[in-house]
Amino acid sequence: MEKILIVDDSVVQADQLKSILESEYDITIAQTAEDGLRRANNENFSLILLDVVMPGMDGFTLLKKLQEEIITQNIPVILITSLSDVTSEQRGLILGAVDYIAKPFNALIVKARVNTHIKLYQYRRQVEQQSMTDQLTGVANRRKYEQYSIRKWNEAIRLNVPFSIYMFDIDRFKVYNDTFGHPAGDKVIASVAQTAASYLQRSTDFLARYGGEEFVAFSMGDSSEQIFAHLKKIRQAIENLQIPHDPSVSKWVTVSVGGVTVVPEKGSSYDFYLKIADTMLYDAKRNGRNRVIWADERMKQLCEK
Repeated sequence: MEKILIVDDSVVQADQLKSILESEYDITIAQTAEDGLRRANNENFSLILLDVVMPGMDGFTLLKKLQEEIITQNIPVILITSLSDVTSEQRGLILGAVDYIAKPFNALIVKARVNTHIKLYQYRRQVEQQSMTDQLTGVANRRKYEQYSIRKWNEAIRLNVPFSIYMFDIDRFKVYNDTFGHPAGDKVIASVAQTAASYLQRSTDFLARYGGEEFVAFSMGDSSEQIFAHLKKIRQAIENLQIPHDPSVSKWVTVSVGGVTVVPEKGSSYDFYLKIADTMLYDAKRNGRNRVIWADERMKQLCEK
């Protein structure tokens, strides 16, 4: 069920809108602009119904703030207003509103306009999902990763929970491609991605193809010891696929993994810790490949094998 946020200081009006829509949608009500902004940043809504006239921060100001935030700028906003002058309507549309609903409410009009914009949002979301999925592997692509990683990093800061960043790639993949050909190499990349993805299915896990045979992922909530143990299982599962490699370099296709766990603080840099994960991956390759090397919360190195 799609979620709709109603931001309206009037309990009567908000409840009236909720009664019109709640049979088809999951409705959340915020009675201040500040609470509406907080909820929009922390929950997933498909549409916002926003009252224009509110004490303190008005609807126009909140709409502007929503448009400025990366997380909320793509959520469609319908303004709820008794203001009928063209100037107010023009101002709202310029700021990014997709539509107006006038007071007093007509239930049929409210349902029709909400349904239209929910369907448009679903279509845009489907197109966006396709544009952010790696076609070869079915996991997220680098564009999706770059958008999502900072959002989850900031969430970890807010919740004060451990955040793990890890990178892995297929060992001696160029040799594999030279020996077996690129079509076979594509199948290997897809098999590795699908195996890793089968172990990273929690809402706190994220996996993306970073480029070529390299992948990047992150998890929230696990200690370094927990995620280190989990990544060893993933590495072993990929080796257990027993995909033959060029015998001059390896019996089976394997991966090397490098990562870092940190409890991020406000102002800390995601890119700094991504570089540490990349350094751990380099160390895993330098120390023999087919292993996991990790930097824990104290930047102490955990080494497999």
